[in-house]
Amino acid sequence: MPAEGINLMSTADNFWKYFHEIFGEIPRQGPGTRESTERALKRIPLLNRENRILDIGSGTGAQTFDLAGSTDAYIIAIDNHPPYIDKLVKRSKELGFDKQITAQVGDMADLKFPDGSFDVVWSEGAIFIIGFAQGLSSWRRLLKPGGHMVISEYCWFKENPPKELVELHFDGCPEAGTVAARKKDIDAQGYKLVDEFVLPAAGWWENFYVPLGNVLERFRKKYAGNAEALEVASRCQLEIDLCRKHADFFGYVFFVLKS
Repeated sequence: MPAEGINLMSTADNFWKYFHEIFGEIPRQGPGTRESTERALKRIPLLNRENRILDIGSGTGAQTFDLAGSTDAYIIAIDNHPPYIDKLVKRSKELGFDKQITAQVGDMADLKFPDGSFDVVWSEGAIFIIGFAQGLSSWRRLLKPGGHMVISEYCWFKENPPKELVELHFDGCPEAGTVAARKKDIDAQGYKLVDEFVLPAAGWWENFYVPLGNVLERFRKKYAGNAEALEVASRCQLEIDLCRKHADFFGYVFFVLKS
């Protein structure tokens, strides 16, 4: 999913209708690259058909398919938006992954799996929805003893980030997004940090913001004269513009953790 700026937006039904229409049209619902997914996967023990991965906040499944192509593990993909899951199921069949991937609608804050169900819990760019520390805490029970969690999350890379960027992503709380703060949360939850690395710029631009910008252009034409729809497009465009302007202040970091 897109960066944390959506927390500042209206939660009206029409907002979410337009929001999901926009993001359902791009291959990834948040920043990422196949290479980064594979790099993180290589930092955990080799998985086989007896192992299980839970992909939380899967969207339409870009990273889900990358995982399926790089491991024999069985994957359950969870997202709370049914049309995204429908697209994931359809694409999974087209790619021949339908025996390896099960996709279902679910709430990341209320996952119905028994404790110790998974060897790996995976979530790219989605944990912000419930909060980094909360996700680490509430999802840990799902891991088998010694299991791994892989998270990618927005972080500040420089001190004193611009106010407009802080307000967009963290509602005025810049300390919440530092790498040091993330590591503090990781330590507090008792995980071992196996590895960390920064998502390359291509994961933001070529794979996310450029496709998003193209969709927004078509969306504005489709909804010309619809003030509510155009406001959603403007909010999305603001994120693109501010992140282009201040690209050196932030990024996504992959954290590979062992329980």
